[in-house]
Amino acid sequence: MNDMDGSDSADSDTSPDFDAAGPDASGPDDRKLCDFCRLPCPTDTVTLERGSDVYEFCTEACRDAMLESDQAFTEYHGFRRIRTGVSGLDKFLPQGFPRNSFVLLANDEGARDDALRAELVWRALERDEPAAVVTFTEPPISVVEGFVSLDWNVLPYLESGQLHVVDCFTYRMDDRDRERMFERMDEWNRHIYSITKSVTQTVRDPTDAAEIHNKLDNCLEGLKMSDCGVVVIDSLTEFGTLVQPVQAYNFVKDVRADVCKGRFVPVFAGATFTGEEETFPHDLGYAVDGVVDMQVNGSIVEDTLIKRIRIRKMNGVLAIPEWVAYEFTAGKGLVTFDPIAEMDETYEGGGREEDGEHEGEDDERERPEGGSPGENHEFAEHGGG
Repeated sequence: MNDMDGSDSADSDTSPDFDAAGPDASGPDDRKLCDFCRLPCPTDTVTLERGSDVYEFCTEACRDAMLESDQAFTEYHGFRRIRTGVSGLDKFLPQGFPRNSFVLLANDEGARDDALRAELVWRALERDEPAAVVTFTEPPISVVEGFVSLDWNVLPYLESGQLHVVDCFTYRMDDRDRERMFERMDEWNRHIYSITKSVTQTVRDPTDAAEIHNKLDNCLEGLKMSDCGVVVIDSLTEFGTLVQPVQAYNFVKDVRADVCKGRFVPVFAGATFTGEEETFPHDLGYAVDGVVDMQVNGSIVEDTLIKRIRIRKMNGVLAIPEWVAYEFTAGKGLVTFDPIAEMDETYEGGGREEDGEHEGEDDERERPEGGSPGENHEFAEHGGG
């Protein structure tokens, strides 16, 4: 929202002046739009005269809100949609995704979901938004090293307090073990530790879901995180080994209600596939807003494991559920590619003839199940499945 005199409101991302909306604005279907909330007016409008202009509103509440605030929206922003910043996801979410979403990252072992979580955080930091990392499987130093391995320097964001860590890992070490860990650190890790310490909330008992929730809430309060930023949880699978199933389900539901729906902050939570699809957290699809599948597939290219990703579900927006192959590159993050096309380029270089094989045998290469040579290229072009 913007003030009537054109000065920016502190907590909005909408519009120019009250007058800029104009009394004659209409939507793409030629229906009249409310001059406050910018939604179509399905019934007779409520009017307001201001000088020589007549403004129309869908409700008296919108008219009164305009009078009280002298501000107006330029477009509807309920359940605001944003981009993840990850090209391999945004390509298949053309409308973005609702900011109040809890998204499950369901992954196979080796799918590098840790790198995807790191990129989600990095892209938020690049947008000058805060971020919080909840870690069950790594100490905070290792979390930072994960960013550094991708050429993303998060040290300035840790020092400024824009990035926080909720540590659910080091409870495994008693005070003596922590001292030993610090003594064994080299100079570089001690440097990271000194920067990370002040922005780390340490959970003493991760079997107490209420303590984790409270530490996370303290973290978000410190970051003033409301309608901005992102939270990532490294492993709901690990969390599920610490508590009873009913506690695990309630924790996810409570975080979704408090953080996603209450603060309008998205949560991305990892869950490694274990083969038991009807157990926590792999049967959470009904309770979350989005599901991203990360698969390691051995049937696309012979003797090669290909990582693939798709948006299985995303409530409230258009999601294209197509598989696409990916890898992670330092500095760039998730990069998609066409494994079939790259394989064809390799064979076009003449490698097969050098082995004494004959032209035309390319068609015998292993392809996706049930696929023909023509279908295989279509599969690659459209990203899979």
